Amino acid sequence: MGFSERIYIVEILRGLWVTSRHFFTNLFRHSLRLLGLRAEPGAVTLQYPDVPARVPPRARGRHRLLLRDDGTPRCVACMLCETICPASCIRIIAEESPDISIEKRAKSFEIDLGVCVYCGYCVEACPEDAIRMDSGQVEMCAYTREGLRWNLRELSKLPDQGIN
Repeated sequence: MGFSERIYIVEILRGLWVTSRHFFTNLFRHSLRLLGLRAEPGAVTLQYPDVPARVPPRARGRHRLLLRDDGTPRCVACMLCETICPASCIRIIAEESPDISIEKRAKSFEIDLGVCVYCGYCVEACPEDAIRMDSGQVEMCAYTREGLRWNLRELSKLPDQGIN
């Protein structure tokens, strides 16, 4: 670092210049829009939660387990998602399936969303296409850490957005 960078005064003034430039540029753009001289606004703040943000179609959101036609989860407890998860937030306990065409099924399937990094590796690794992150729901909250541990029942429920 040079002398001017070490004393921080130049860097502070540079930061103030950038902030002031953005402030006055947006003030000018909003003024033009208010007067009807310009169509597009300057920087806009979303009034969340009154106006929710648009979620891109490929955004990774809430995990969900897909069901077969008979209502049972597609998961065959192959443990690939648990193995590939970099955060180790997936826990599966397998059991034998009563259906002879399926070797085993998940007795217990749990994802700890407080630990999950939403990388999507579990979706890519699943050979049965049993788990997806395409629900469009990105708002997941709980009052306790235990509330962020979702089990088989919670993961099989569809969100209120009509996803199949």
